[in-house]
Amino acid sequence: MKCPVCKDVNLAIADRQGVEIDYCPECCGVWLDRGELNKIIEKSIAEDITPPQTQYGQHNYRDDRYIDNYKYSNKRKRKGLLGELFDFD
Repeated sequence: MKCPVCKDVNLAIADRQGVEIDYCPECCGVWLDRGELNKIIEKSIAEDITPPQTQYGQHNYRDDRYIDNYKYSNKRKRKGLLGELFDFD
């Protein structure tokens, strides 16, 4: 299928979490087939409803012997459903 914007570029297809997304590698436009937006919305709602899992073995007390390094954490924030779906890099 050709990109509706670029006219001469073929759309690439990516399957993300069961949702088929057509996108243009040239202009980065994104097109969804019938029903795909509904799948994204349903997955987004299900993700919001799912309670966080309890992590056993973690203590809720602070050990003051160690320096706080919370500002320098290298942990990456989870992208979320839409960030994962539309990350074509």
